[in-house]
Amino acid sequence: MFDKLKKKFSDIFSGNKENGPKDSLTATRDSVAPQKEKTIRRDELESTIEETLLEADVSYDATEEIIEKLKANLGKLKRKIDYPAVEEELKSVVRDVIQHNNKDAVNLLTVEKKPFVILFLGINGTGKTTTIGKLAYYLKSNNKSVVLSASDTFRAGAIDQLNILAGNVGVEIIKHDFRSDPASVAFDAIEHAKARKMDYVLIDSAGRMQTNKNLLDEMKKIKRVAKPDMTILVLDAMIGQDVINQALTFSSEINYDSVIVTKLDTDAKGGSIISISAGIKKPILFVGIGQEMDDIIPFDVEWYLKKIFSS
Repeated sequence: MFDKLKKKFSDIFSGNKENGPKDSLTATRDSVAPQKEKTIRRDELESTIEETLLEADVSYDATEEIIEKLKANLGKLKRKIDYPAVEEELKSVVRDVIQHNNKDAVNLLTVEKKPFVILFLGINGTGKTTTIGKLAYYLKSNNKSVVLSASDTFRAGAIDQLNILAGNVGVEIIKHDFRSDPASVAFDAIEHAKARKMDYVLIDSAGRMQTNKNLLDEMKKIKRVAKPDMTILVLDAMIGQDVINQALTFSSEINYDSVIVTKLDTDAKGGSIISISAGIKKPILFVGIGQEMDDIIPFDVEWYLKKIFSS
C-alpha cells in the first residue's frame, strides 16, 4: 500500500542518488559514520518534492499547494537544509492540508438523530455497494441497528448484491422489484427504521453516468424524498487524478457532504488521498483497505502519514 510514494520519500530523505542531483543526494545516511548531517539545497528540494508528488498521483494543484506551504515554512532557514528538518516540515504540511479539509468530519457513532439517513453516490465500479455493506458491518459491530435500502433498482444485480451483503452482515434490507421507483424504496426503508427506532438507514443508488439523465434525475428524486442527513460520495483510489473530475461532476449536480475512498490496499502510488482532500475539500470519513467486511476504517491522517513516510 502506497509503496511508490513511501519509497520516493525514503530515497529523498536518506540521500539515495536516484532522486535528485548528485552533489546533495548521492549517499545514504548510514554510508559513513560518524559524519555531518546530510543537507539538501532549497532549489533542489522544490523540484525533487514536486516530481515525487506528481509521479505518485498527487494532482498538480495539490502539489503546488504543498510546495508553496513548504517554501513558506522553510523561508527563514538557511540555503542548505538538514534532511530531518525537511522531512518534518513536509510531513507537517501534508498533515495541515488534510486536517484542514477534514476538520468538519462527522463521527457517525456519536450522531444523535434516529434514524440517521445516509445516501451513497458513486460511479459503477467504485465499490459503492460493497462499501455500504462494510459500513453496515462497522456500525453493527459498534452495537448500532441498521437497515439497508436497495435503491439501485436499475440493475437487478445491485439489488441481489446488497441483499447478499445484508444477509452476510446480519442487518435488515428493504427492497422492491427491479426497475421500481428508487425513491419509494428509500421512503419505505426510512419508515421501517422509524417504526422500529433503528439507528441508521443506508441508501444505495444507481451508479451515475454522465450521459444518463434518467439516473441523475432519479438520484435527485431520492435526495428530495429521503432528505438524507448525510450524502457520501464513494471514490476509487485506483483511478488516479481522474478522481477529481469525477468528484467535481457529482458536486455540480448533486451536493455531497463527505467522501469514502475505496481500494487503498491496491493503491501502490499513494497520492490519491492528498489529491482528494486538497482537490475536493470535503472530509474523508472512511477508507477501504481490503476485501473483507471489516476492511474499512475511519480515516486518520496520522495513519496515512505513517504509511507514506518511512521514518
